[in-house]
Amino acid sequence: MLTSIYRHNVYVCVSIGKMQLLREESVVIETSHTTVHHMSLYRHRKKPLRYMQKDGRFPVDFQTSRGSWCPYLTDIFTTLVECRWSVIFLMFSLSYILSWMFFGLCYWLIAHVNGDGNYALKDDDMLCIYNVRGFTSAFLYSMETQSTIGFGFRAMSDNCMEAIILVTIQNVFSCLLDTIIIGIVITKMASACNRAQTVGFSSCAVVNLRNGVLCLSWRLGDFRGNHILEGVVKAQLVRHVKQPLEGSVRMLYQNIEVEERDVVLATPATIIHKIDKNSPLYNLSPDDLQVETFELVVCFTYTGDSMGMLHQKRTSYTPSDIRWAQKFREMLKLGKKHYKVDYALFNETTWVPLYSSILCQKLLITTPVTCKQ
Repeated sequence: MLTSIYRHNVYVCVSIGKMQLLREESVVIETSHTTVHHMSLYRHRKKPLRYMQKDGRFPVDFQTSRGSWCPYLTDIFTTLVECRWSVIFLMFSLSYILSWMFFGLCYWLIAHVNGDGNYALKDDDMLCIYNVRGFTSAFLYSMETQSTIGFGFRAMSDNCMEAIILVTIQNVFSCLLDTIIIGIVITKMASACNRAQTVGFSSCAVVNLRNGVLCLSWRLGDFRGNHILEGVVKAQLVRHVKQPLEGSVRMLYQNIEVEERDVVLATPATIIHKIDKNSPLYNLSPDDLQVETFELVVCFTYTGDSMGMLHQKRTSYTPSDIRWAQKFREMLKLGKKHYKVDYALFNETTWVPLYSSILCQKLLITTPVTCKQ
C-alpha cells in the first residue's frame, strides 16, 4: 500500500511498510525507498541556456566589428591550430597545389619567353628548361622540383640565370611550407584538448550525507593507462541575472570550496563539497532543484606524465543534473596484486537514506517528523 504526500507540485510516494511510528506525532521516513514523481509543469518547462556545455565548450557568439580580424592574423599560428581538422586538410592540400601552380606558371613564362616551345628548332645549349613545351609540363616540373622527386625527362640547364634563381626560391619556400604544415599538424595532434578527452567527470552530481554532513559530490577519472602526475580541482557557481531596466544580463560567480583540491588520478576520485552555512547551496532543497537556474562549473587542471604538458578538463552541472539522496556506486576493489577499477560503474548511482534535521526542515512536511540514523 502506498500513501502520497503532495507539496509544491511534487509527489513523494512512501511505502507504508518502510514508515515506522516512533511516537504519536513522529515518523521515520527511509528515503532509499522513496520515489519522486515530477509534475508535467517541470517536465515540459523550457530548458534554460547553459553557461557551459557538458563537453566544456561555451555557447558564446562573438559579434565582430571592423578590424576585429587583426588579432587573429597577428597570431596566425594559434588561429590555424584552433581550426577544425577538415579546414587543416583543405589548407594543407591547397597550399601545395597553389604553390605548384604558381611556380609552374613562372617556369612556363620563362620557357615561353626563351622560346623553349620550339624544341626542334633550338639547340640544347640554348634551352632554359628541357622538355617544357606548355603549362602542363611546367606544372609537372614545378611539382617535381618542390617535392624533390628528382629530375628525369624534364630538367634545367645553366643557360638562364632567372630560372636558377626561381628554383632556389622555390626550394626555400618548400622548406618553409613543410615546416609550417608539419608544425600545425603535430601541435594539433598533441593539443591539450585531445588529452582532456581521456579525463572525464561523471555525468551527474549527487547529494548525500557524509559523516553527518550534507555534501554535494561528483566523480573524476582518468581512462588511460598512463596516469596524471598532479592536478587541481576548482568549482564555481554561476548564475545569470537579467536587469530589465538596463536591458542587460549580469553574470554572478561564487567560489565553491572543495575538499582535497590537489588530486592524483591513479584511481577515480570523488570531489566533495560540504553544504554548510558558508556554502552558497546551504538553503537548497529538493524542491529548489526544480526551479533553480544556477550552474555548477567544475574544472580540473593537470599535468600529464607522457609529455609534461598542462591540460584542462571542464564540465558543468545544472540543477537537473544533481540527484538528491543518491550516492555513486563503488567501483574500486582491492585485488591480490592490483587495484581493480570498474569504469562501467563510473556514472552509476543508487538511493541512500538521508536522516538529518536539515533535511527534515528542507522537506517541510506538515506532520512533525523525527529523523534518526
